[in-house]
Amino acid sequence: MTDGARRDELVRLLQAYATESARLAQAFSEQHGLHTTDLHALIAVLNADRVGEPLTAGRLGAHLGLSSGATTALVDRLERHDYVRRDRDERDRRRVVLRYGAAAAGIGQAFFGPLGAGMDAMLAGYSEAELAAVARFLSGVTELVAQRRREVRPLAPS
Repeated sequence: MTDGARRDELVRLLQAYATESARLAQAFSEQHGLHTTDLHALIAVLNADRVGEPLTAGRLGAHLGLSSGATTALVDRLERHDYVRRDRDERDRRRVVLRYGAAAAGIGQAFFGPLGAGMDAMLAGYSEAELAAVARFLSGVTELVAQRRREVRPLAPS
């Protein structure tokens, strides 16, 4: 296969993945009465919690490209459902950070748990070297797409 044909195949596969991922996010959002932006916010809060760097509302808004008012409305909406909670930062009690709520963990596990189990089964067929190559590829593609997004739509100021 030529380099151009391989690239075209990979782009097509990435587009198919992105489309299916967006459709799954939409299904999750609809089932739980959320906006798709709410799901993106939940994922951002979860990922920040996982690495021990919880987000402030300002950082979440900047990440999502939302105004301060829109971010406040988003966080209020998620907090009402116990999808996120506002906590005082352990290192700086003046600062309020966002944490993943108990209700979000429950609905996330119920909806995405089967996907995780399927992923585990699929990954079992790959060697460590193949998985490392896939991780390197996905990391690189993600950064390329993020860079292009920043070029065409700069994030809101924090």
